[in-house]
Amino acid sequence: MVAQDPRQEVIQAWYMDDSNEDQRLPHHKNPPEYVSLDKLAELGVLSWRLDADNYETDQELKKIREDRGYSYVDFCEVCPEKLPNYEQKIKNFFEEHLHTDEEIRYCVDGSGYFDVRDQNDKWIRVAVKKGGMIVLPAGIYHRFTLDTDNYIKAMRLFVGDPIWTPFNRPHDELPARKEYLQAFVEGGDHAVDATA
Repeated sequence: MVAQDPRQEVIQAWYMDDSNEDQRLPHHKNPPEYVSLDKLAELGVLSWRLDADNYETDQELKKIREDRGYSYVDFCEVCPEKLPNYEQKIKNFFEEHLHTDEEIRYCVDGSGYFDVRDQNDKWIRVAVKKGGMIVLPAGIYHRFTLDTDNYIKAMRLFVGDPIWTPFNRPHDELPARKEYLQAFVEGGDHAVDATA
């Protein structure tokens, strides 16, 4: 019997349906079509399960930050009570976009959905709960929304000074997009071991 990947307790992914219902709902296909964390890694999406109750002293987080050069850190709480201009920000987060740098999010409380496009431009919903950390590669089209609990507290990490500029689709001419396509869509098998 194969032991379950501990990351699956805090990170799950599935193909989305085409419904226009509330973006905060799970949007499973019928029947559900789950996506493995290995498949996400083939898209360049890396993931870890960490100890969110002890993030200040977590040696695994410290090692990831050192290995990947994540020198900047801050926290973002997304909920109606804490985020100014909440309704507008949620709409902005859910607009399909890319960044020219990695997007690193570590859920230290609450939960939310990161939607990413696969190689065939289909939406994959990545549900992240407390203890889940994901890295979206530069150039991947994605969006974010809360789930029906309406709360997430996320650690945001960055290499150097943070640049949060979103480039709404289409921005296929950007070097980051071209490099992403070459590495993860056109380039074949580039799966990365996120546990290394």
